Amino acid sequence: MYTKSNDIKVSSGSNARSVAEATRAVVQDFLAARIAGDTARLVELFADEVDWMLAENPGVPWIRPRRTGAECAAQFTELMEHTVPEDARASVEAFLVDGVDAVLMGHVAGTVRATGKSFEGPFALRLTVEDGRIVRHHLYENSLSIAEACTPDR
Repeated sequence: MYTKSNDIKVSSGSNARSVAEATRAVVQDFLAARIAGDTARLVELFADEVDWMLAENPGVPWIRPRRTGAECAAQFTELMEHTVPEDARASVEAFLVDGVDAVLMGHVAGTVRATGKSFEGPFALRLTVEDGRIVRHHLYENSLSIAEACTPDR
């Protein structure tokens, strides 16, 4: 049973737990696919259309608007093409699930292949899962550090 108040859904009981468990399972599958570099699995996990948000950063080749599941999954491949895989590090310090929404918070670091410069900083990732697929991917990260790492020295 849901009570609607200001567009916030509140539920109780085993249904809420099963929705949260399903969300957690999809997000864990998403993380495993990212770690494995399994782009085909990422395409399956993203919905056909995704609410993708990542601060536009014209100097960063892998950060661009995306909308389809295939475009979202391709972000991983593009990231690996432009960074040094051996230097890529990410840690998840919190993994919170509330119904269809999940928030991961942690730290990310890497090195841009073209410049040899490093970037690092905290991140927060909000994912929304509906019908077993990711329909929202909002990433908040240290875009200044990444842009500086992509900028060649003069």
